[in-house]
Amino acid sequence: MQGLSCGTSRIVGCRFSIYPMADNFIDVIMKALKEVDARKVWMETDDISTCIRGRSEHVFDVAKAIFIHAAKTDVHVVFNGTFSVGCPGDSEGDSYMSENDERLNEYASSKVKVEVATQFALYPMNNPEYMQVIADQVEVAKAHGTFTKGVHYASRLDGDANAVFKTIEEAFVNASKTHERSHVTMTAAISANSPSKKHL
Repeated sequence: MQGLSCGTSRIVGCRFSIYPMADNFIDVIMKALKEVDARKVWMETDDISTCIRGRSEHVFDVAKAIFIHAAKTDVHVVFNGTFSVGCPGDSEGDSYMSENDERLNEYASSKVKVEVATQFALYPMNNPEYMQVIADQVEVAKAHGTFTKGVHYASRLDGDANAVFKTIEEAFVNASKTHERSHVTMTAAISANSPSKKHL
């Protein structure tokens, strides 16, 4: 945390990596990035991962779009990301919080149908009612029809990528509103086109 100062806005961030299981993985990733409109988020990529930050709706919009554009190639693709809101010291990129709520990638993403398997976990920090917060979001997943079962340290979701991303976004946003100035993180591992499903 050295060198960081506390921000005043509820900036949302996601640090993620996408893993296409193919020899041309670089082409798959680069093409997906080019197809996504990221003008409403702060985004930076290094040799390990990509970080996107800004308003919640735009962070989820961009993360989903990158994954969907990679997955529509029919290559086995895995998204592994951590979402965060309320992190002490998060201030860089606050200017993106003034963007309007129009999602720049929603129309294109909604036209692509990709079945995914997902494991996600919520961590409502400094909230003594954290178990109830998590249980409430499991009910949200059930209402969306994406919840499959609980697994050790996570919940399993299955379904169309758009429906699954809608589920985890709603769960994350709901959890972030349960405690004043709460710090909530969420991990998500999302897999599409896995050959393993054919043998299970």
